[in-house]
Amino acid sequence: MSVDETGTERGDAGADESGWDVDPDDESGAAVVAAVGRQIKAWREAAGLRACEFGAAIGYGEDQIYKVEGGRRIPRPELLDRADEVLGARGKIAAMKQDVAEVRYPKKIRDLAKLEGRAVELSAYGDHNLHGLLQTAEYARALFEMRLPPYEPDEIERAVAGRMARQAIFERAPAPALSFVQEETTLRRPLGGTMVLRRQLEHLLLVGQLRNVSIQVMPTAREEHAGMQGETQVLKFKDGTAMGRSEGAFNGRAVSDPKQLRILELRHGMIRAQALTPRESLAFIEQLLGET
Repeated sequence: MSVDETGTERGDAGADESGWDVDPDDESGAAVVAAVGRQIKAWREAAGLRACEFGAAIGYGEDQIYKVEGGRRIPRPELLDRADEVLGARGKIAAMKQDVAEVRYPKKIRDLAKLEGRAVELSAYGDHNLHGLLQTAEYARALFEMRLPPYEPDEIERAVAGRMARQAIFERAPAPALSFVQEETTLRRPLGGTMVLRRQLEHLLLVGQLRNVSIQVMPTAREEHAGMQGETQVLKFKDGTAMGRSEGAFNGRAVSDPKQLRILELRHGMIRAQALTPRESLAFIEQLLGET
């Protein structure tokens, strides 16, 4: 479940863009990209190639090569593979793909993905839109396109790719226990259009059948609702620690104190009890799909 596509912008040699711009506020990420850029430049110069010649050989424009070597652009994995082959680096440049992959997405997304990657249990309630781990790329893109002030196209694609990369959590072994409660309205609102919603509902039906995933729907008609204070999420880790956050508790900040976590868990437990059961919820989603 991964999406990593950006729009194409023609460089000097008519090649696709080589990656995303570095966020100057992301110091750790910028340092990694700068180090990779210096290595590529050193290999290019040792091979006796000018930037334009090197760019032509790997299918990128001269301007893009200078950006990557100058640490201003995050190189794509394909660029590193091509550079390794053309420069005869015997895997030394390609080996840096893992370092680049770790800083490819915005720092906030990386930090969240690390937490989710450590979690053995995740419980979440969503009231405005679907949880990021449940979203299709189309649905996520529609959300980012609605942001105000508007994102640049490049920012949208990077955000979508980062959100999709987080969904590697579904492929982990051993699989974490994932529990989601979604407001009925989040399943009815056609963000991005009717077909985007249909494919999103189909995706939920598939994910909801995974043995480690529970999806529940909170009906709009409920007279009692423990989630009126907003979104809630709790992550539990293998070492027994946990952290959580709720819009309506503790000023919306993340907490790890056991007493505060018990409050969030109590609230989320009541939300789950008031929602439809997982079996009822999947049947409800299937009904919505038929109506859409």
